[in-house]
Amino acid sequence: MTDFGELKNVDIRSVWPHEAAFFTPWLAKNIKKLGDALGLELELTEQEADVGDFALDILAKDLGTGRNVIIENQFGGTNHDHLGKLLTYASGYDASTIIWIAETIRDEHRQALDWLNQRTDASTDFFAVTVELFRVDESKPVVRFNPVVYPNEWAKGQGHKPSDSRSPRAEAYRVFFQQLIDELRDKYHFTGAKVAQPQNWYSFSSGFSGITYGFSFGQGDRAKVELYIDLGESAPTKELFDWLQTDKQSIEKDFGEPLSWERLEDRRASRVALYRPGSIDDEQKIQAEIKAWAIQNLLKMKRVMEPRLSKSKISNA
Repeated sequence: MTDFGELKNVDIRSVWPHEAAFFTPWLAKNIKKLGDALGLELELTEQEADVGDFALDILAKDLGTGRNVIIENQFGGTNHDHLGKLLTYASGYDASTIIWIAETIRDEHRQALDWLNQRTDASTDFFAVTVELFRVDESKPVVRFNPVVYPNEWAKGQGHKPSDSRSPRAEAYRVFFQQLIDELRDKYHFTGAKVAQPQNWYSFSSGFSGITYGFSFGQGDRAKVELYIDLGESAPTKELFDWLQTDKQSIEKDFGEPLSWERLEDRRASRVALYRPGSIDDEQKIQAEIKAWAIQNLLKMKRVMEPRLSKSKISNA
């Protein structure tokens, strides 16, 4: 007979004695865990970000949209003070995604966030998330984020809030990218992203701050897979690009074909890319081929670049 362990709740204060001093720094380093729970590609921008005389716990970016995300944490149950802070911080950073984390979400605050999700525009999403710790017998604690409040369409994974003003072209982009991220998530575990946007590009976390993998439709009816580097300043960005380019021959051998090395001298960022003909206006059969091509080369880009990025200076930053 199989012996089963006993699942036990763990007091979060036994692991993080203080929310600001322990939990927030841990979350800043492990923001991917929260993103995975919400179906978002989150990247840390700043911890304790200034908003006038106040400080936001965590400012992040949704890589899929490039928009600001604010995260406010508290131990215990939600309260009016943090609800007010949440709205203040959202306006201060023009955030599109607002995340409130607590041990328990009070009914009145759940109702308030549900109301905001119903009344705000299609580009603004409110989440309320509980945090719990468990262990089996005497194992290490396991953290779990539980979404309690979320946007109307989030649970279905069928796209963002409907908009009567969305053009057919924008809707075509949303449908294409929804299919792309669904397959990358469910079949290849490449991303935790859940909801696509009506835009012509999508970026995915590389696990290294300031570096993303991406796919887009661009000018000239070309589709592109890329490694995009933007470390916040031009000098370290170009240094990393140049360092990778010194290994160009080996990288392209591992990739299986030549790549486009774009230092982008007039910009802060740089990229390594692969192109093919393709447009959102192509017939469905061609779009299916483009999607398959995108998946194949995003996976290949990660396989080839990840071990090299791990050896770079950025991995120790």
